[in-house]
Amino acid sequence: MKENEKFPLRFFVVTFMWSWLIWLPLVLAGFGVISLSGESLKSITIPVMVLAAFGPAVGAFYSLRTLNGKGSIRVYLKSFFSLKFGWKVWIAIFSILGISTAISWFIPELFGADRLGMLLPNIYIFPIYWLVMVFFGGGQEEIGWRGYALPFLEKQYGRWFGSIILAVVWACWHLPLWFIPGTSQTYVNFAGFIMLTLGYSFFYSWIMKASGKKPLAGLIVHGTANAFVPVFPVLVMTLGVAQVRFWIWVSLTLLIGIVVMILSEAKFGKQENRIGT
Repeated sequence: MKENEKFPLRFFVVTFMWSWLIWLPLVLAGFGVISLSGESLKSITIPVMVLAAFGPAVGAFYSLRTLNGKGSIRVYLKSFFSLKFGWKVWIAIFSILGISTAISWFIPELFGADRLGMLLPNIYIFPIYWLVMVFFGGGQEEIGWRGYALPFLEKQYGRWFGSIILAVVWACWHLPLWFIPGTSQTYVNFAGFIMLTLGYSFFYSWIMKASGKKPLAGLIVHGTANAFVPVFPVLVMTLGVAQVRFWIWVSLTLLIGIVVMILSEAKFGKQENRIGT
């Protein structure tokens, strides 16, 4: 990465162009501009969504190629092959994300809410589903978000503001999904979604730091977060309901993100000060 590239503007522009243009036909179908039958729309939605979700990766590859020349993409991708995070990072990813999602799913039952059943056919397919989420169901976004853009933003604005900027951009990148029939975003409040991306942005930043800045950790933490949602559903897929679980979930996620950032500032700040002396 070139030192004079202080803000990854070209990355954001290419990322948004790729994803929004691919999502556009689904958005137009949602508004009735394009006529697609229900079955036709369903058949193309998942492939289109997966392809569009590679926007951050495309943005990263384009930026690397245009800034650093031939071979830079290959060198960058090599950095994703390290799984040497340390067992504490693996435990933190699965325990914190799993427990927080399960708590958000269960708490309303204590006050009389009906249980939301697991959306997976059975728990035994979770490992396969987890792998799909890591590489095709959201995790692949981290090739760009945390793998490429976050280091720029942290260097220029610090860990807190860098994560906040990325969280807001990340949330806005999802905006077309509110206009595509059948997406989970159509059932949630955008302000609550920003709370979620803020919490995740802080948490993912902490995981990246704790892993020794291993980019694959970003894919794993993002994919794991998405994989737990159908195990412990926090959304009622009905318009006009209160979505109590969702608000518990996003509030708890934001709180966890803030806490781990504060704790990591204390830990890593001391380490960096010792290195500096």
